[in-house]
Amino acid sequence: MALKITTPIQMRFSDADSFGHINNVALQMYFDLGKTDLFNELWRLTGVAEQVPAIVVSLNTDFYEQIFYGDQVVVETSIESIGNKSLRLVQRLMSGEKLCTLSRTVMVCYDRQTRKSVAVPAEWQKYVE
Repeated sequence: MALKITTPIQMRFSDADSFGHINNVALQMYFDLGKTDLFNELWRLTGVAEQVPAIVVSLNTDFYEQIFYGDQVVVETSIESIGNKSLRLVQRLMSGEKLCTLSRTVMVCYDRQTRKSVAVPAEWQKYVE
């Protein structure tokens, strides 16, 4: 069963420049909100708690359409693939049916105490798209 989370975005006044264009840095923060919602749901569904954090090791973002202050946007987040210690997320920033920005992120499961990567919980595997 693929897990896809849709996160409505509430824009902040500081996200826009004087022309009303949303800054690319703000877009990355929108993607972070989607990641937060995805992991909260993944932890809820699997019972694997926050002791298995994942950290970003690679990020690739493509920009297709500008976003302006007041546009109604959502972030769609899903797990594209899972490896032994890493997972790849795909996120789409949508304004209605229009794809504005696409981001792919590789994250590694990480043990804070040992400061080493750890195996992805097996319970997460069934939520791959």
